[in-house]
Amino acid sequence: RDGRDELATVMDFIRPGDELVVVKLDRLGRSTRGVLNLVHELEGKGAALTVLEPAFSTKDATGSILVTVLGMVAEMERKFIRERQQTGIEAAKGGGVYTGRKATAPIDKVRQLHASGMGPTAIAKETGLSRMHVYRITKDMPATMAST
Repeated sequence: RDGRDELATVMDFIRPGDELVVVKLDRLGRSTRGVLNLVHELEGKGAALTVLEPAFSTKDATGSILVTVLGMVAEMERKFIRERQQTGIEAAKGGGVYTGRKATAPIDKVRQLHASGMGPTAIAKETGLSRMHVYRITKDMPATMAST
């Protein structure tokens, strides 16, 4: 549930006999495993899950099976979308249309400062980049005598 503070809050407040109601199953997680883990956690707390579209609940065995099947379908759908997106990007790159995001880092300036002997922390402060970004830019450059 990384980055899903509201879901974490709801799960903290769930008590035995409660029912978590969601419109669609795919709103609960990005993978079948994530959804099933959440359903397992709900069941462990004595709570149930009700999904409105399509209508079913984990209060009965059929609903529990449906959660697994629909979770798998939702995960497959996300994979298909990613594959189509990647195919589209590759086709656009082949046609010279898609060039990706423009570089925003002053790469030449970072390399120049590094070559003059300035350390990564000082370069980061000078350019406004993170120190890790500076390390990534300069990783293939030879270390200078002044920076050791």
